[in-house]
Amino acid sequence: MKVEVQIDPALDQPEIILRVPQSCAEVEELAQKLREAALSRPFTVYTQREAVRVGRPAVLRFYAEDKGVFCQTAQGVYTVRQRLYELEEELGGTKFVRVSNSEIVNLDRVAALDLTLAGTIKMTLEGGTVCWVSRRYVKKIKQALGL
Repeated sequence: MKVEVQIDPALDQPEIILRVPQSCAEVEELAQKLREAALSRPFTVYTQREAVRVGRPAVLRFYAEDKGVFCQTAQGVYTVRQRLYELEEELGGTKFVRVSNSEIVNLDRVAALDLTLAGTIKMTLEGGTVCWVSRRYVKKIKQALGL
C-alpha cells in the first residue's frame, strides 16, 4: 500500500481520499476508522473566561439566539464561534440534524418525541430541554429517525 501526504495551504480542513483499484475489507476498515476519528474530534466552545473542549456525544444541541451561536450540554451553555450552516456541514452524516433554521439537535440525546401536533414535532432532550421541529424539517427528521 502506498501512502502519500500532500500539503495544500488552500484547504481549510484536512481532506482524505482513498484511491483503490477495487473495494476490499482492509480498505473499508481503514475508511471506517478514519470516519470515526473525524467524528470523535471534540468541539472547542467558550465561556466568558476560557476555551473548553466538549466531546460530540456530550452536546445536546446547537442553537442561534441574539445574533450568537450556542452549544448546550448537560453541564451548561457555551458560545460557539462557528455559524449554524458551518456546523451543519461539519456534522453532515452524523446523528446531528437540523430541526429548524436556528437549531441543530443531537438525535442520540432525544428523550421523547410528541407527534400528536399536526405538522410539527415536539422533541424533549435529556435534561428536559424542549425543541420544536419546524414544518420544513419534519420529513427529514422522520426519515432520520425511521418513522
